[in-house]
Amino acid sequence: MHPFPSLRIEAHALVPQGSFAESQAHFLNPEHQTVVDLNTLLSANNIGVVAHFYMDAELQGVLSRCQWPHIYVADSLLMADHAVKMAEAGVSSIVVLGVDFMSENVRAVLDAAGHTEVPVYRVSEREIGCSLAESAETLAYAAWLEQARQSKNPLHVIYINTSLKVKAHAHKAVPTITCTSSNVIQTILQATAQDPTIGIWYGPDTYMGHNLKVMLEQYSKLSDSQISAIHPQHTQASIKRLLRQFQYFKQGNCVVHHMFGADVVAQVRRHYPDAFHTAHLEVPGEMFELAVEAQRAGRGVIGSTSNILNFILSQTEIAAQNPESATVSVVLGTEAGMITAIVRQVQAKLQALGRNDIAVEIIFPVSSEAVAQEDSFGIIPGVAGGEGCSTAGGCASCPYMKMNTLEALFDVVEQSGNANELSSFEPKKYHTQLDGRSIASMGGEPILFMRHFQRTGKMSDSLMAMVNPSAL
Repeated sequence: MHPFPSLRIEAHALVPQGSFAESQAHFLNPEHQTVVDLNTLLSANNIGVVAHFYMDAELQGVLSRCQWPHIYVADSLLMADHAVKMAEAGVSSIVVLGVDFMSENVRAVLDAAGHTEVPVYRVSEREIGCSLAESAETLAYAAWLEQARQSKNPLHVIYINTSLKVKAHAHKAVPTITCTSSNVIQTILQATAQDPTIGIWYGPDTYMGHNLKVMLEQYSKLSDSQISAIHPQHTQASIKRLLRQFQYFKQGNCVVHHMFGADVVAQVRRHYPDAFHTAHLEVPGEMFELAVEAQRAGRGVIGSTSNILNFILSQTEIAAQNPESATVSVVLGTEAGMITAIVRQVQAKLQALGRNDIAVEIIFPVSSEAVAQEDSFGIIPGVAGGEGCSTAGGCASCPYMKMNTLEALFDVVEQSGNANELSSFEPKKYHTQLDGRSIASMGGEPILFMRHFQRTGKMSDSLMAMVNPSAL
């Protein structure tokens, strides 16, 4: 008997195994009237909604059934991109379903795009935190940045999953560019290709930092031609030099990805040897190593939530090329909230292909170290009652993300015409000046540096001049 819950996705049906999977399947078939009510409210008030993949299944299930075109579920970077597209299309306001750094990023990107008049709202008056983002607000991170500041030509590569305040103070101390899990390795490779003297300081995610170091060590053992396929300006010698100049913060992690530890991986190896394996770059080394092995064998992927989703869809297409029926089993090495996007897109693909005999089985590796949300005590260890978790295995579910509820979304949308009532739902405003600039402006600059890199494939001249003025 397999130890973990799973959800079998067929073209027109969902077959859950285990209470956790049953709860996910239930919410993916929301009540019709709830969908109609939300769709009507969003349309009548001309509101756009951007949500993260890690929203709970109940909320995503309703959103995915709505016909209103200005709804988008994505990773944190694409949330901001689509908020801009919604503003360009003329929405009156935008609701962000995620943790607070996401609404701050949306606000900063909208402002940079000239849409300062479009309000942005969260769905909670309380702070919606993030253990990873908060690890960059510690004295330890400040001390680590001071160490970076005193080093030769430092470039601080900061995960986008941090607050604007953190980005601003970091950028004041050390030239900083943001990254995502899908572009971090290319960010590092491109920066050091443009200036080999640069020292890379990555933070705050310790697991991702460790995994990046492992990836670079693996690259350093490849031939020059193999390395050139990864980045044309690098060689074995330059990768080895980069490794000597690479540092990462060692005291930060996400409470959800922390759950994918050695015990969970041992069970995955024992019970699911023939499955495809996926891992977010934020997971601990054991899960990362498992996915690395699978990726080398063509049976896995490492990367962002979008990378994982695209891999599952590509394996679905490959299975459909075979005339025989098949089941694609995939171990989901990231937050369980991704299941909504996976279900919707896999079913759409199977229906388009006309394959009722192909199924995708998503396996949820869970840990007894799960955390639960309790109003009076904040985050406490234990079983999250009602979420399908048990004492035999908790759920890989972010308690912060679950502060975004369907009821709270309805409340904010219904009040959208009253700006005064919603002032406490706006992203945090930072009034402190840094070197004569607002925190929003200073903290937004590392994001703009990343956008320049994504658009051009190169680090901007202004960032490179900050890192190494003598190179001019």
